[in-house]
Amino acid sequence: MYKFLHTRVRVSDLERSIKWYCEHLGFRVKSRTDRSPAGNQICHLELPGNEHTLELAYSPDYDLDVPEDLVHFAILVPDLYAFCNQLEQKGIEIWPGNWRQVIPEGKKMAFITDPDNYEVELLERK
Repeated sequence: MYKFLHTRVRVSDLERSIKWYCEHLGFRVKSRTDRSPAGNQICHLELPGNEHTLELAYSPDYDLDVPEDLVHFAILVPDLYAFCNQLEQKGIEIWPGNWRQVIPEGKKMAFITDPDNYEVELLERK
């Protein structure tokens, strides 16, 4: 059987990204390597109860430029309104700007953007 293990993204500041994902989305550090065989600093983040990890990779000689709408991650949250309200209190911008009015019935979604411009889709399903 095949298993989907992790998704790797490049980041421009490893410490900033670790802090952002842990503080705002509830990730925790699963493992960390200061020098991979390719010379990158690597940190695997996990969400409790999930096997799939988010691998953050940093290299000082890599010039990161994430184009808009290239990649996004989706995170399931139990209560989208409550979660987004908490994020807004921490200064995180939720989009679209009128997300409270445009959320469809049933599958509710909103977006935030991480420090490197990766989009994070927040989903609530009943």
